[in-house]
Parts: sequence; C-alpha cells; structure tokens
Amino acid sequence: MLGRWNAAGLAVAIGLGALSLTSTPSAADQIRLMTGPQGGSWYPLGGAIKNAVEGSMDTGVQVAPGGGIANVKAVQSGKAEMGFANSVSTVDAIKGKPPFDSPADNVCNIATLYPQYFQVVVLGDAGLSSPADFKGNSLAAQKKGNTGEAITEHMLKAYGLTYDDMSRVNYGSYTDSVNLMKDGNAQIFTLGTTVPAGAIMDLAAARDVTLVDIDDDGLKRMQEINPGYKRIMIPAGSYPGQDKDVATIGYFTHVVAQCSLPEDTVYNVLKAMVANVDDMAAIAKAMQNASLEGMASDIGVPLHPGAIKFYKEQGVM
Repeated sequence: MLGRWNAAGLAVAIGLGALSLTSTPSAADQIRLMTGPQGGSWYPLGGAIKNAVEGSMDTGVQVAPGGGIANVKAVQSGKAEMGFANSVSTVDAIKGKPPFDSPADNVCNIATLYPQYFQVVVLGDAGLSSPADFKGNSLAAQKKGNTGEAITEHMLKAYGLTYDDMSRVNYGSYTDSVNLMKDGNAQIFTLGTTVPAGAIMDLAAARDVTLVDIDDDGLKRMQEINPGYKRIMIPAGSYPGQDKDVATIGYFTHVVAQCSLPEDTVYNVLKAMVANVDDMAAIAKAMQNASLEGMASDIGVPLHPGAIKFYKEQGVM
C-alpha cells in the first residue's frame, strides 16, 4: 500500500539541503518522455517534469503523447528513455504477458505517484446499469496501447462480452470520446485516469451521465485476468449528480525509465521531480498527498539504481 501522502510538506520532509539541484549535470543530453493522451493528466504532468528537469539540469526533455502500454514498449525498445505507466500493465510487461510479446528487461520504476481509477460512464437515458448490459451498444474507448483500452477489453471479457458484441467501438482520444457521447453516437465511455476526470466533467456539463459499478463478481473475474487489479471507490459527489460511491478498478500511475539509463541521470531527474512536486500536485490533485514512502512503494517493478540511491539517502529504504 502507498504510505500517507503530503505534497505540501514533502520538500521539508526530505530536507532543503538534499534538494540542491545546481551541481551534478545529467549524463544524458536529451530525455524522451512519453506521457498520455491530450485531455488526460499525464500530458500536462509531463510538461511539469520537463520544466523541473530543464530548470535544474543540463538536460532537455522532449514530451510526447502516448499510453501506458505503448510507453512501456517504447522504453523497452529504446524509442524513449522515460515514460508514464500503469502498475498493472507494467507488471504484465515484466512478466511478458499479453499484450507484451516477451519479458521487458530494460524497464525500471522511478516513482509511484498516485492511484488511478478505471471509470465507466454511460448516458443517463441508455438504460445501462452494469457492464453485463452493454451488448449492442456503441462504446468509446481509448486508442490501442492505452491501459484504459486494455482494461476495457478485460472488463468486457469478465462479463462474457467482446468488442464484437458492441454495435460500434471507437478508439480515440478523450476529446473524441466526449464528443461522441455528447452527440449520442456512443452510449458508453471508458477511461483510466484521476478523479475527477476533466473529460467526464466536460461531458456531464452537456449530458446526463451515470457511472457504472464493477461489482465484486466482476472484479474477481478481472483479477483472474490480471491479479494487479484492486478495488477502489469513486467517492460520492465526485461528479454532478453522483449521490453514491461507485465501485471500480484501481491501480497506480508511476514513472518508468530504461534500466540502462545512467544512475546519475535518474537520480537527478527524481530529485528535480520531488523538488517541484507542488507544481505536479497543482495539475493532478491525487498528488496532493504525495510522500517519499509512497513514491518508493514496491509495485512489482524493479526500482532503477538511481532511484534506489535517492530513496536510501532520504531514509525511506
């Protein structure tokens, strides 16, 4: 479990002297950082990391959109040095389970940031109260390579369905999905992100929508597909008209890097991230309770040696 998070006091907790970022230059001149689809939280978080790193290191950061699965594949293949990822899909990568063709041996964890929520939204007038009711309806999912899309496929399988049972499946951005829902061209929208999700807030301002529970039996069947899925609740009041908690699937957002990336590079990137955690928390509210213990959490992905060095110095390992 993640420890208690407290972004406001994080810099104080680790000591101002430990965060002096003016000395050691990075061993890498350029870092390619894969993030997420525009409209989600990862893309602007990538911008915050870019600003933090470039403000304290002789290293440039190139931020690019991506998705949890695609990012891990990019890091493993050398197309990117770092990326945002989701714990459930990264563990699959380490083990070489589908959708990965072979075990990823060059993907290391840097920091576990915050919990993610798989969210299933339906139009209020669609008459859908469970994923078991989805057959014959139009679904808006994320692009292939996005963890939310992979979880959507697992959810359907857990309820005895496949994409072929849908009248239509659109693999697009959050913006594409919201527009389809607004126009009534999709009845179901699935995504994995923080709560509240800006895309759902945008949709709820235009249409009456409902969040659908994934019940305990559905969770159990999904855990048979991927044991990393955890129960998490979307608190009542997170969205307009949501008067009760909604049970869904939880996992963790974390930042990964090539294990072969120089130790000093990762050490200094992590130091820069921690020093600027308030800027990141301003983008993703889930990071407002950040702690070093949480960042160093064991999520089944090996920590990079540079991260181990940093966390040991801070006394959380």
